[in-house]
Amino acid sequence: MPRKFDADRLVIASHNQGKAREIAECLAPFGIALTSAADLGLGEPEETGATFRDNARIKAVAAAWLSRLPALADDSGLAVAALDGAPGIHSARWAGPERDFGAAMDRVEQALSGKTDRRASFICALALCWPAGADSAQAKGHCEIFEGRVDGHLVWPPRGDHGFGYDPMFVPGGHEVTFGEMEPARKNAISHRADALRRLVDACFRKD
Repeated sequence: MPRKFDADRLVIASHNQGKAREIAECLAPFGIALTSAADLGLGEPEETGATFRDNARIKAVAAAWLSRLPALADDSGLAVAALDGAPGIHSARWAGPERDFGAAMDRVEQALSGKTDRRASFICALALCWPAGADSAQAKGHCEIFEGRVDGHLVWPPRGDHGFGYDPMFVPGGHEVTFGEMEPARKNAISHRADALRRLVDACFRKD
């Protein structure tokens, strides 16, 4: 049985303003006081996991330990079928230290040169961790983890200036516009993060 969230404060363990904003908008109906790891000046732990789930847990446990508050972390990325799932958990690293996702999208497109398969997916893992279980920055802690996914295909050149990351080159299945062209509310209803958040909310925030 997933642990129910009964606190009145929550740290969003992210320095990515776009991710923090999307999560905050989805959790707004619950009246929780939200703050981000960036707002608290928390450092970013090294993401040494082999999966999205692993890295989400690492970030949530570290933020819970440092803040002594429940923490919610996201680890997500773009998985391209013709690239054997790359960039995957390295999606942010493909953007370099300057977080230049224009360059990252160009790198994806160059890697797809000569390939006809344009299928791709956005994958998100969310980890909710309580501080009572985080005795050190390396401790596992008590975490509930939920995954979401949206499948689609890639287009070139990128289109739209909404969203962030690889959004301008990703068209979700059943749609003709990229995430970058969608209004935020529309994207937030169908995205990989929205899928994971629905699972999280149903398990940990909704009362039985």
